[in-house]
Amino acid sequence: MEKGKESMQQEHSARPRQGLSWTAAVVGIGMLAASCGREQPNGGQSRRAEPAPIRFSYQNRIGSAIPIIAVEKGIFARHSLKVVPSRFTSGPACAEALYTGAADVGAMGDTTAIIALSRAAPLQLIASHASGEHRHRLIVSAESSLKTVQDLGGKRVAIKKGTSTYGGFLKFLAANEIPPDRITVVNLKPEAMPDALAAGSVEAFAASEPTPSLGEMRGGRQIATFGGMGNTYPIMMLATESFIAERPAELARFVAALQEAERFTQANRGEAVSVIAKSIGMPDDITAKALDRHTIHLNLDAATLDSLRETAAFLKSEGLIEALPELVTAGPLSGEAAK
Repeated sequence: MEKGKESMQQEHSARPRQGLSWTAAVVGIGMLAASCGREQPNGGQSRRAEPAPIRFSYQNRIGSAIPIIAVEKGIFARHSLKVVPSRFTSGPACAEALYTGAADVGAMGDTTAIIALSRAAPLQLIASHASGEHRHRLIVSAESSLKTVQDLGGKRVAIKKGTSTYGGFLKFLAANEIPPDRITVVNLKPEAMPDALAAGSVEAFAASEPTPSLGEMRGGRQIATFGGMGNTYPIMMLATESFIAERPAELARFVAALQEAERFTQANRGEAVSVIAKSIGMPDDITAKALDRHTIHLNLDAATLDSLRETAAFLKSEGLIEALPELVTAGPLSGEAAK
């Protein structure tokens, strides 16, 4: 597998991970804040530095319902946080922002997260904000003669390499006993896929929502999803180790804001759909159907980690990663993994 030209440009050498008690870190931050307000020898007080904004990269996808709501409804500000959001159309682009130091927190699908962690990048898991067994779909043109995945032999299929969709596609081929070399994978950004299909430059594309729905709006049709293989395809949120270690109190408020966004999405589905639809640029009714393919829930539980481990084992068996990553969890939700 090529090393994800867009997402894997920088590799990080492995280094020891320092353990950090969440409670102790927050207490330490509080003591530091108190000391900053003490009188100085000249009779004045030290001026507190304005905290740096949290740089948050997430995907412009249906599965990013919680981040979209948190940003668009101003929820981060209500938690006394200044967040600078950056939206990308794929998980590898979000991972790249973390690698290069352009983001403190980034969201990406399971395969992208596993590849990042397997390269010993200084990142840790803080949450999953959505999942969906059938959120990855295989789309062909309406007039195509292709009916099943078995018809894909010798065809060109557009997929963004290094993504959760790519990992799901390879597992889907394995489950159907189709050698990957029978299919030509065209490494394409999701936003370009509907046009490529309409132009006939590819015979099919595979992607997560909203791309399949956008393809259907242009006359495409589904021939398969990547469900039924024991993978829920969790969308993971990772943070840099430096951010986790140095700003635990802000990370706690960041997660609390996401939890509020989750509650809003569940309690106000109609408004949430409209906000997401406007953000993505898709009709409300199509957005609602695409959202139904997801479970919108902020967690970091044992089931999510088990799904990651299973996917990691498959990626290693396929030679896509050299070693199984250490799934280090951090933040206020990390205790859920032990339940």
